[in-house]
Amino acid sequence: MPERAVHASCVDWQGSGVLIVGPSGCGKSSLAVQLMGLGASLVSDDQVLVSVEDGHLVAHAPATIMGLVEARGVGILRAEPVDQTRLVLVVNLEMSEQDRLPVMHHYDLCNHTLPCLHRVDAPHFAAAVLQVLKAGRHAP
Repeated sequence: MPERAVHASCVDWQGSGVLIVGPSGCGKSSLAVQLMGLGASLVSDDQVLVSVEDGHLVAHAPATIMGLVEARGVGILRAEPVDQTRLVLVVNLEMSEQDRLPVMHHYDLCNHTLPCLHRVDAPHFAAAVLQVLKAGRHAP
């Protein structure tokens, strides 16, 4: 399968990546910067190239924007990017989560299904996303 360009941001935590999707201006870059502030590494901001390698979705940055991330009101920031990451999670900022203990949602991309979180308007959201990357989510 050829590469697919996705309007998204992507960060990595020790080889596990989260793809942050949603419409323009919804906070994709802001969430990426928050995650980077908590120790995640930038893969790509604004455009992410996704391909299938060995049966897994892999993300990397286009060369023209590698190592750059926008912080609204601050400017374009430089970051030490990782070359690529294996996608294990999607955060869909177009959808808002209303349930206290929600079911895990799913997101289809390139004929693969990934677990997906919806936007949570709470101060802990970025930290919770990072914790999902680190250790997963308990499924009773």
